[in-house]
Amino acid sequence: MHFTNITRKTIVGFALILGTSLATGALHAQDAKTKPDNSAVNKRDQNPGEATADQQKMNAADRGITAKIRKSVMADKSLSTYAHNVKIISQDGTVTLKGPVRSDDEVKSIVFKATEVTGRGDKVINQLSVQPDSK
Repeated sequence: MHFTNITRKTIVGFALILGTSLATGALHAQDAKTKPDNSAVNKRDQNPGEATADQQKMNAADRGITAKIRKSVMADKSLSTYAHNVKIISQDGTVTLKGPVRSDDEVKSIVFKATEVTGRGDKVINQLSVQPDSK
């Protein structure tokens, strides 16, 4: 009787492990088929003329510009998490802003903050995109 009880527990345990493994495998297969939301943006960023984060200049002036804009964006608690995470790329005094935000107002706010830091609107390249919350 004791042997039968151990066997049942073993079988139930094995079934649970197997079921979990199959479910996990199915989820991974589904993830592999799902395209990321930003695949079009990623293709755009592969163009040689597009500014990417790795092109951020490391001279003191450009680092300072990026830091000031980032600090201003992060201090604005009215902005969404998306807006707080936009890419800010400074190259020779020109700033490129990239990434999704939740509204046109967020675009305007971030562009304004960048323009305040650079001192000129023509030194800010706005490549932000509005992706409203899908709730």
